[in-house]
Amino acid sequence: MRFQFGLSLLLAGLLAGCSTTHKPPASQAQDSDENRDEQYSAEASEKRAEAHARYANAVLFDINEEPEKAADEFYKAALTDPDDEDLVLEASQRLLQLKEAEKAREVLVKATRSKDAPGILFAQLGRVYAVLGKKELAIEANRTAIRKMPDSLLGYRNLAQLYLQNNQLEQGLKVLDDAARRKDADAGFLTDLGELYAAYARVSKTDNPKIKNQAVEVLNRAEKLQSNNPVLMKKLADGFASLGQPAKATELYLKLVERFPTLPGLREKLAEFYLRAEDRKKAAEQLRALVKNNPTNPQLYYVLGSIAYEDKDPKQAIEYFNKAILLNPDLEQAYYDLAGAQINANQPKVALRTLESATKKFQDNFVSEFFTSLAYGRMKDYTNSLKHLTTAEVIARATDTNRLTHVFYFQLGAAYERCQKFDEAEKNFRKCLSIQPDFAEALNYLGYMWADRGENLPEARKMIEQAVKLEPKNAAFLDSLGWVFFKMGQPQQAVDPLLKSIENSEEPDATLFEHLGDVYGALHQTEKAREAYRKSLTIEPNPVVQKKLGESPAAANPLK
Repeated sequence: MRFQFGLSLLLAGLLAGCSTTHKPPASQAQDSDENRDEQYSAEASEKRAEAHARYANAVLFDINEEPEKAADEFYKAALTDPDDEDLVLEASQRLLQLKEAEKAREVLVKATRSKDAPGILFAQLGRVYAVLGKKELAIEANRTAIRKMPDSLLGYRNLAQLYLQNNQLEQGLKVLDDAARRKDADAGFLTDLGELYAAYARVSKTDNPKIKNQAVEVLNRAEKLQSNNPVLMKKLADGFASLGQPAKATELYLKLVERFPTLPGLREKLAEFYLRAEDRKKAAEQLRALVKNNPTNPQLYYVLGSIAYEDKDPKQAIEYFNKAILLNPDLEQAYYDLAGAQINANQPKVALRTLESATKKFQDNFVSEFFTSLAYGRMKDYTNSLKHLTTAEVIARATDTNRLTHVFYFQLGAAYERCQKFDEAEKNFRKCLSIQPDFAEALNYLGYMWADRGENLPEARKMIEQAVKLEPKNAAFLDSLGWVFFKMGQPQQAVDPLLKSIENSEEPDATLFEHLGDVYGALHQTEKAREAYRKSLTIEPNPVVQKKLGESPAAANPLK
């Protein structure tokens, strides 16, 4: 509420009332023109005093929650002195807020009768007519506002919104286009117009590219005017962002950061854009700069931890997540993400302690059970891993079935397989694939499980080939493909995928060379088999491989 403004008017009224007994000298009155005499007449001063006093009374009634009395005083104040532009605008706005649109119309009609009435009063009158449902009168008033103040967007905005509310999209766009044709428009006018185009496109739900193109064009014009006003520059950048122009928006935000580093919201916007563009490095730079200025914000550390987690830097992620929890112990998700980072850093026991702390602080839930399962899995305690996964499934079925994703059933299938419960493993892998048929990890895992056991070999081959098609350079999938060929008695076809598997493996893998040795053994290529076994043993000692190396090539072939 503009209580301060009301008191100012009251004081002005009292002062004006005191001066009514004071008359200027005759010589001074003779020098004044007729309008000035009228303005400073005792009658005019008394009207101003009355108007301001009524306005002040209205404000007080409004504060005291007496809306009917407030509306009556606003109405009488504006009618008493309709030549006071500020008073009429404020009073009419208050009357609109008090749902007294008819009284607002009356005071504005009286105030706009003068040929010198300013355009802003006509724009306000247009708004009032729109509220009253008098469309044609609203259009006329807003067009008058545009003629009287062409450098202001107010009349254009009112008129465009009026057409939009009446589903007259083309007429509304024509109004905006008329505004865009102004050659001498300043940066503020063009920036607001660009936002108006963008808002018009959203509200009208039209796919017409012309609207967006026009919006971008006027914003480009505004940018060329090179305003030094930081608020306007930020508004311009926000406009480009809302129109799907992140590169342009980022360029402006970077300029603002350089020139006005303390302006709030800039680095947050930049971090958001960089994250959307999956440029996590630049996003982290902005977030670290924010941390320097706000070192006690747990959310910043949490997002930095998430970025480090995505970048497969668990050590850094652990540090950030720990800081987030230290600053806000109630940040529940940070506990689970911290546990995930600890598991990835091969610290499963530490992860279990983190999860235990979370369980004590928060109620037991799906996420805590799921991560507990992963921690036990990393410790090769598959019995406990399976136990917590099945508990997680029960919780999800009771509280949130959306948790039971293809990834969950993949993990459950893997846990059953590691516990040698192959029928249950197959059942859950099939559930996974029913949700996500092209989930390569599940296709490969189930296919390899069958191949290794010599079961369902044609279907296993089909699944593994599908996985390889999805990820042609995945070393594990290529190894599975070679292995299923080997199990199907086709060792020659197994050689190529196994060699490609070794080629694409990020680190030397003992199992890959063992499989290659078995294939060469089946092909009776003794030296190649022995060489493959030796490479396997140099990577990881294994008594089974050592035995194969010491036996005859025929004995190294499990098919014989």
